[in-house]
Amino acid sequence: MSRFYVTTAIDYANGDPHLGHAFEKIGTDVIARYMRLAGRDVHFLTGMDEHGQKVAQTAAERGVSPQEFVDEIASRFKAMWARLSISYDQFIRTTDAPHKSGVRALIKRIHDASPDDFYEKTYEGWYCVGCELFKRDAEIVEGKCTLHPTRELQWTQERNWFFRLTKYEGFLRRLFAERPDFLAPESRRNEILSLIDQGLEDISITRSRLAWAIPFPIPTSDKVPQGTWVWFDALPNYLTATGYPEKGWRDRWPADLHVVGKDITRLHTVVWPAMLQAAEIPLPRRVWAHGFVQLGGERFSKSAGVKLELGEAIDRFGADAFRYFLMREVPFDADGNFSWERFEDRYNADLANAWGNLASRTISMIEKYCGGVVPVAAGTALDTGDAADLADYHAAMCGANGFLLHDGLKAVWNSVARGNEFVDRQAPWKLARDPAQRMELEATMGALARHLARHCVLLFPFMPAKTAELWKALGAPGTPGDQRFETLAALDAAGWQVTKPAPLFPKDAPAS
Repeated sequence: MSRFYVTTAIDYANGDPHLGHAFEKIGTDVIARYMRLAGRDVHFLTGMDEHGQKVAQTAAERGVSPQEFVDEIASRFKAMWARLSISYDQFIRTTDAPHKSGVRALIKRIHDASPDDFYEKTYEGWYCVGCELFKRDAEIVEGKCTLHPTRELQWTQERNWFFRLTKYEGFLRRLFAERPDFLAPESRRNEILSLIDQGLEDISITRSRLAWAIPFPIPTSDKVPQGTWVWFDALPNYLTATGYPEKGWRDRWPADLHVVGKDITRLHTVVWPAMLQAAEIPLPRRVWAHGFVQLGGERFSKSAGVKLELGEAIDRFGADAFRYFLMREVPFDADGNFSWERFEDRYNADLANAWGNLASRTISMIEKYCGGVVPVAAGTALDTGDAADLADYHAAMCGANGFLLHDGLKAVWNSVARGNEFVDRQAPWKLARDPAQRMELEATMGALARHLARHCVLLFPFMPAKTAELWKALGAPGTPGDQRFETLAALDAAGWQVTKPAPLFPKDAPAS
């Protein structure tokens, strides 16, 4: 069984989880569940980025210690991911002792392997606390950071340690030339290539007298205490989560996939590869940069007041419906919009009317016409059509073009539409009135049961609770998550005892 190590960006501990966080975690969870169904040995990492000036400032404003503050934030994130059925295997926090020791070990390894990569310099420039980054002129509009326009930039002058990023320009060019799929989708790759063409700059990797940080293990000549820059602390979490530098860390490293937002692509595909190259450690195999979920065309931002209460969105129709809507409505390779109107439309049209209704009437007819037992039935045109949709599903979920999860759902809903058309065309209620059509009736009901069972497996990555509910109602053994794609074509529902459940997706009825 081949391993698959997948990570999300770790979330900055400065507030409650929001829709953008949820979009990334759900998308990565879909990928992780898909890979498990594909027979991969998955390790799914997520967590919290808990150091930095912004965290220290917010904790002080609330009258608590930074550690107390991040402990509370971490508990809220964990609770939200449990509510959304995020199936992570490991939750890392940058305040964990093993992580801190791993970061110090990585810094020392870079210094030992490439001693000229670190140097001291007095630096001055505009610093955005929101980004925890010094900003280039191109990233400042009317005196404000383009990503945090409500925050005041801080003019900062201090003596720091710098990382010689410029040294790795040639290495990065070769990386993108030799491994064109290292960063996807292509639009993000083109942005980074353009950035490299503009010329890289060395980066400040410490902050003077920053107490809420991992102490930088190499002293400056003036002996002023230096805290490790938050990104030089955060990026290594993917490596320290493997146990680095302890024995066995290479069993999981390198990561197969980093899933990150497009706003931090530069850090993950320029700074992080340079750090690893400097330390003579293998690079991750791939980075996927998703877009933003917008509200009315504006990016969600707590500081800018563009927000939506995540709990309210989940409450509207339940966690699985929320997961489905985000993955169907928002492309995983571009930006997309959230609206209550579209959410309600998708819920009623796709879930209640299309799939939910197909499941309800299929089970009702098996109960009515077959005594509740799925009959033995040969293959039909419905099975043939599903095989074509299955190929489209896999191509979208993990094909040459990357992780187009929205297209994976589109392929399944083509199958759902075919199922409803099959019911209308076959008209089992008419077949049941003619004893001579008994074999045709049983073939129809058997095909529909298989059809729904396949849906349960294909949709399990997106809606783990609802698919398990329908799987049980079909009388299927185990759970959808126990299945494997390689055996899906041979799935046989004959003999299953169905039990009609409550409606999977009650029309216009908010979940409790």
